[in-house]
Amino acid sequence: MPNNGEAYGDDAVALLAPKVFSGNESLSCERCLEIHRLMARSRAMEERMIKMSKSGQGYFWIGGPGEEAFNVCLGLQIKKGCGPAFDFLHFHYRNSATLVAMGMPVIESLRQMAMTATDAHSMGRNFVGHFSVRAWNVVTVTSVIEVQYVMAPGTALVQKRYGGDGITIVTGGDAGTAQGDFASCMVWSTRPGNELPVLMIVTNNGYGISTPARSQHAEKHIIDRGKAFGIPGEVVDGNDPIASWHGIRRAMAYCRRERRPFMLEAMVSRLHGHSSSSGAALVKDEPDPLPLFERKLIEAGVLDAAAAEQVHEDALAEVEAALEEVLLEAAPTADDIYKHTYAPSTVDAVYPEDFTGLP
Repeated sequence: MPNNGEAYGDDAVALLAPKVFSGNESLSCERCLEIHRLMARSRAMEERMIKMSKSGQGYFWIGGPGEEAFNVCLGLQIKKGCGPAFDFLHFHYRNSATLVAMGMPVIESLRQMAMTATDAHSMGRNFVGHFSVRAWNVVTVTSVIEVQYVMAPGTALVQKRYGGDGITIVTGGDAGTAQGDFASCMVWSTRPGNELPVLMIVTNNGYGISTPARSQHAEKHIIDRGKAFGIPGEVVDGNDPIASWHGIRRAMAYCRRERRPFMLEAMVSRLHGHSSSSGAALVKDEPDPLPLFERKLIEAGVLDAAAAEQVHEDALAEVEAALEEVLLEAAPTADDIYKHTYAPSTVDAVYPEDFTGLP
């Protein structure tokens, strides 16, 4: 089940359960099946949204097919809640599987894709993948890449002052690390005597839109940039859920315990290109984490082909039912434009015409 903030990581019961191994690391069979189901649901959701972008049922698509293994494991280990005692989350637009793992119904992404007034994240006024969930400390995702990195030290500073073990988690792609915001995050989270609990995550899919990373980056790994700031780091196989789970677990534990930054680089795939602007066609030579994990589970005797097929059928049925509901829902109106633009304040009395009130 998705994490409710009571615990993060395998519990004592899972430690005694049968396991699936990847190298020297392992996860319980129950946890692996949970991850597999969430990966399948997220994939079905993303593939349906790609079809929506091509059929006119939706608009611009951008998402994370190929990143499900890592993103699901991230979502399941987040300390979820509202306020500085819980994890603050500064995501980018490829974190849909993270939200699904946290408990977001798949219909919410379809509503964003269709830009309906029922979209809980923005009332149909933002792109798909641009999540905003105050109850879970999900800070609004922006289309301006990497600005989340310079925002992250702000929430981490509040958490450092508050106490407890809440951390700030910020994610982005490899190309965006060229932005000054990424460097600013390293500077502001490592000031002597003012170090901050920021988990800096880079999901490295090897491309920035159509530019290969190998033509732009001289360093061997993105985490190498943290060395000058004393930021420890780890590179994990983001296509392997077991490796991803434990890499995330170690990184979170360090930030919670030391109240200092850590950098985690996940090597992931980009299965449908950058976005619908580039056609979103399947890239066949990219490793696909979903069938790779299914094969591991089948070889371990945890899953069989029929059970795997049933998981996919259930995921597809869930997504199709959600789409039927979304297509009947209302679109935003011109009257909605200014809703939630401003919060109430004493300025309202001076410039009342600038504030239309909360619904």
